Amino acid sequence: MTVVASHVVLTGATGQIAPLMVRHLTAHHRVTLTSRTPPPMVRHPRVRHVTCDYDAYGSLVDAFRGADALFVVTSDPTRPEHDRNIVRAAVQASVKHIVKLSAAAVLDSAAHDLVTEWQRSNEERIKASGVPWTMVQPRSFMSHALGWAPGIRSHDSTYALYPHSRNACIAPEDIAEVSALVLGDSRHHFRSYQLTGPQPLSAHEKSAVLAELLGRPLVCRALSPEEAHLHYSRRYPAAMADALLASAGRQLAGAKAHATDTVERLTGRPATTFAQWAADHRDRFE
Repeated sequence: MTVVASHVVLTGATGQIAPLMVRHLTAHHRVTLTSRTPPPMVRHPRVRHVTCDYDAYGSLVDAFRGADALFVVTSDPTRPEHDRNIVRAAVQASVKHIVKLSAAAVLDSAAHDLVTEWQRSNEERIKASGVPWTMVQPRSFMSHALGWAPGIRSHDSTYALYPHSRNACIAPEDIAEVSALVLGDSRHHFRSYQLTGPQPLSAHEKSAVLAELLGRPLVCRALSPEEAHLHYSRRYPAAMADALLASAGRQLAGAKAHATDTVERLTGRPATTFAQWAADHRDRFE
């Protein structure tokens, strides 16, 4: 018998994926969004927001109580206690299904950086919790290209470490649709889904797509490893910068170029191309 949830909780309300999931869920579910800081105002009769202290186990239990299913996304591998508290609270609150936003890199036996090992630990903890689980394992988000927007507007340029290496990147909207589809549905218990876009693309190729969309030439500049590490370090701790540099090295070796048909198999439509995604977000680059 298929069991479908009626009340779902989504962590990461201030991130990309959980807000995109809401429009797929509200027709059939009551939705609770949780985050550590207040998100933009949500105006929907079937959606509420709860601000939680992820360091405080009790606040998470209160937020999760009564939920049939929980979507888990965390973003800080230097705070693993948040992930532990979320799983403990889900068990205490008798959540019936956990869907974890993980990463495709967990399947790569050569990946041992901080971020990948953190995601592996998160998956193992959930699998050991006794709660039915589903793992959503995407490749890089197409929306990372938005980081180029200031340079495109000011200098008609993009940049990347190893700009000709390819990644089968995926639209966040596709990740959200798949995550909403599997959340609380017993047909997807104890399954892992590796999600990619329809084809691997390099930064150079994505820049060419954006150039055609915007109607002007763009130059894709190659960063040295030292430049890339400095760029990462402006936003992340040193250990995260090291992890991103290692990840780029695996991409150069071809580890991220494999495309799957998982999005199409689950949703019944082809995965979004980078050209389609960019066209939908053209105003962000202009």
